[in-house]
Amino acid sequence: MNLLEWAFGKRVTPAERLRKNQRLLDKAIRELDQQRIKLEKQEKTLVAQIKQSAQKGQMGACKVQAKDLVRTRRYVEKFYAMRSNLQKISLRLQTYRTNEQMMQAMKGATMALGSMNRTMNLPSLQRIAMEFERENDIMEQRQEMMDDAIDDAMDVGIEEEGDEVVEQVLEEIGVDLSQALGEAPSGLQSTTVPEGRIAQAVGGGGGGAGDPGDDDLQARLDSLRR
Repeated sequence: MNLLEWAFGKRVTPAERLRKNQRLLDKAIRELDQQRIKLEKQEKTLVAQIKQSAQKGQMGACKVQAKDLVRTRRYVEKFYAMRSNLQKISLRLQTYRTNEQMMQAMKGATMALGSMNRTMNLPSLQRIAMEFERENDIMEQRQEMMDDAIDDAMDVGIEEEGDEVVEQVLEEIGVDLSQALGEAPSGLQSTTVPEGRIAQAVGGGGGGAGDPGDDDLQARLDSLRR
């Protein structure tokens, strides 16, 4: 504590002054509420006393108690009005306090942004961005090369397997043709059909009239193709 604080007291900041006034207002509001509650209880007691005096026929006492009741109700209304005014002042102080806190927060954020802007090196950031883009392109090219290599490795043997499937299908067709030929007349079973004629029959037949056996074979082949 320096000499000035010892002589004139400790310096109070605006925020501390606002908090102090806020506490005083809250205390005053609580005291008003306590007094108002007491008056409301007193009002109920006066109402009961007025009823008792009226039942006993004490009209003078009833009039005096009625005046006290009216006066008590007026004070209750005044306490409500005073509490409302104090609450309004408290809300206004709270608004000022919130604005002050917001200003302090904005001040701190402004200082932080200024410090960051001063330490930010734009050429360095641009260089880092360019290096990142270049390395990213290299990574994409290598990834494409790896994908192509994997695809080529996975495609090994596919052509041979395809040829085997085709041969298997042809063999199955040959089995069907043999079964179809087994159902032909006995004269055709002992006759060997040349390959050229079979190909001609499969292709749709040649020009001119052919052998009746060939026509029968053509009909059977057409039924198999359907």
